[in-house]
Amino acid sequence: MNIALLLSGGTGTRMGSDIPKQYMEVDGRPIISYCIERLSLHARIDAFWIVADADWHGMVSDCLEKYDARKKFRGFSMPGENRQLSILNGLEDIRKCAEVSDYVLIHDAARPLVTDKLISDCFEALDGHDGALPVLPMKDTVYCSEDGRRIFSLINRSRIYAGQAPEVFRLGLYYEANRRLLPERILEINGSTEPAVMAELDVAMFAGDENNFKITTKADLERFKKIVRENGIGQKGAPDESNGTA
Repeated sequence: MNIALLLSGGTGTRMGSDIPKQYMEVDGRPIISYCIERLSLHARIDAFWIVADADWHGMVSDCLEKYDARKKFRGFSMPGENRQLSILNGLEDIRKCAEVSDYVLIHDAARPLVTDKLISDCFEALDGHDGALPVLPMKDTVYCSEDGRRIFSLINRSRIYAGQAPEVFRLGLYYEANRRLLPERILEINGSTEPAVMAELDVAMFAGDENNFKITTKADLERFKKIVRENGIGQKGAPDESNGTA
């Protein structure tokens, strides 16, 4: 079974708004709804959970009524002290209805342009591995600085990649990798794949999608609005990009 965990517990402080970015409306619908719809319609996703603060459960439930077309939602999990503890809370809840041999796909509600192809590519890349994630090659020259003022060394950009979401892992192995970081080290984790790498799990990389950006700033939000407006994403009659997966 493939279970998705949609992370929607962030406060969006960098956006400078009272409303977390994933709940802002674009083209008449909350940003989170774009992810809900994609996960619900994808043929390889059997069920999904959502990490969200209780204050927003009502609004998310309204989205589920409209956009969870295949009724795959199974429950809410509570946000943790940081992103990785939110993931661990979700894993704890998912384990109550899943097997250790199942797979968990982790995605951010603030990445609403995830495509059916990217989700499918996750599972294709996973074959024979413990996990998989989409990455983008580093285009710019990358430098290392220890004080933020002077360049100390040049990093070989051909060996550097930027990770994206969604990321997919074997549930049992990934859960144990996170548990081993309790109670303190898990607070230092920034990316979902870090616990897997630290546990020496075999994680495959595959080509990501530059349009699959995370909405963090106002500029990101305007970029998303423009893409939605120009491509008619989420509208009836809009082109289907399912690539045969939904």
